Amino acid sequence: MADQNPGIIVEKNPSQARLDELKFKSWPKWGCSPGKYHLKYEAKEICYIVKGKVKVYPKPPPPSSSSSSSSSPSSPDAEVGWCVEFGAGDIVTFPKGLSCTWDVSLSVDKHYIFLHHSSS
Repeated sequence: MADQNPGIIVEKNPSQARLDELKFKSWPKWGCSPGKYHLKYEAKEICYIVKGKVKVYPKPPPPSSSSSSSSSPSSPDAEVGWCVEFGAGDIVTFPKGLSCTWDVSLSVDKHYIFLHHSSS
């Protein structure tokens, strides 16, 4: 089974020790209503989903040339044939450089932090 995930890491039901380690309650908050949102991550982001439900559709890498343009006219949001799902209680890490569409089915509230440094 090939791992198609482009570096999105979802930690389901993290332990209280993991939550304490992150100190996520000190991070900024962000929220959105149901809908589709096109995002590009300029830095690595870690977030804790307080409430909501999301499917993230990563965009495929840009084509090396504009060879065949056989894209569906009605679906600019049809990124790839798979998605990453997460929701309330999950910790999610998005890699720098990721372009994707968030398909939010339940309003989201999250705490987030951008990691601009490259140390491990």
